[in-house]
Amino acid sequence: MATCHHHHHHLKFLPKRIILIRHGESEGNIDTAAYTTTPDYKIPLTSLGLSQARIAGSHLHNLLSNHGTCTTNWRVYFYVSPYQRTLSTLREIGRSFERERIIGVREECRIREQDFGNFQIEDRMKVIKETRERFGRFFYRFPEGESAADVFDRVSSFLESLWRDIDMNRLHQEPSHDLNLTIVSHGLTCRVFLMKWFKWTVEQFEHLSNLENCEFRVMELGDGGDYSLAIHHTDEEMQEWGMSPEMIADQKWRIHANKGDWNGNCPWYFDAFFDHLKTDPDKENDEEVDDS
Repeated sequence: MATCHHHHHHLKFLPKRIILIRHGESEGNIDTAAYTTTPDYKIPLTSLGLSQARIAGSHLHNLLSNHGTCTTNWRVYFYVSPYQRTLSTLREIGRSFERERIIGVREECRIREQDFGNFQIEDRMKVIKETRERFGRFFYRFPEGESAADVFDRVSSFLESLWRDIDMNRLHQEPSHDLNLTIVSHGLTCRVFLMKWFKWTVEQFEHLSNLENCEFRVMELGDGGDYSLAIHHTDEEMQEWGMSPEMIADQKWRIHANKGDWNGNCPWYFDAFFDHLKTDPDKENDEEVDDS
């Protein structure tokens, strides 16, 4: 009989899942003129965005409870960006959960939206975003704002804090519980989080598509202690996100990889940088002797 999940002894304090969720549809998503009169952090959800968030809460509950069949004592802990659209999304998501299932929530400023400057003049922003496409999305810094590289730096800092929370058991996880960390954030921030976590290159980031409103990215714990997108998501989904065949193969490798192992078949760990190097002929001869 299949059980919902079984942790090896040394993995029992690791979260079963780390889930990234983008906020629901906001007023700024349907009309960029909203940014000319309202600060970005105050942009509210639309009525559709509120509905999307409620549906996302139902989907999230189904995922964590294995459609109500999981008998383990699963719990969820939320991190949320301090923007109105993410806070509203979290409130609607929370409607699907019993109080006892939620360990807690932390407003986390480091997972906020990329800063595009203050009040945004519509015509000027159109020109700026066209310039960004020519310059490169990762390194282009908005005037008075941030680049994706700046977001990467603060997300890296957040990740260090997240691991400290896990290592020191600040989330008060019981060994018998399945812990699920859920991060309610923004499209670019979620992509940067995955880039940092999986050590993707700038070029790989440039090919990634944004999350849709209230779309999930689910990183699930494999049997060796590594996290993978390929446990929950299909090859087709990952292709649609802009992931290359090599990136997808790496996610599949991670399902059974031991925590801390390097995937020697990943070109961006070595071959992409040193494809011009010669092999030591003495070492080749030694290997031939060993084989014989």
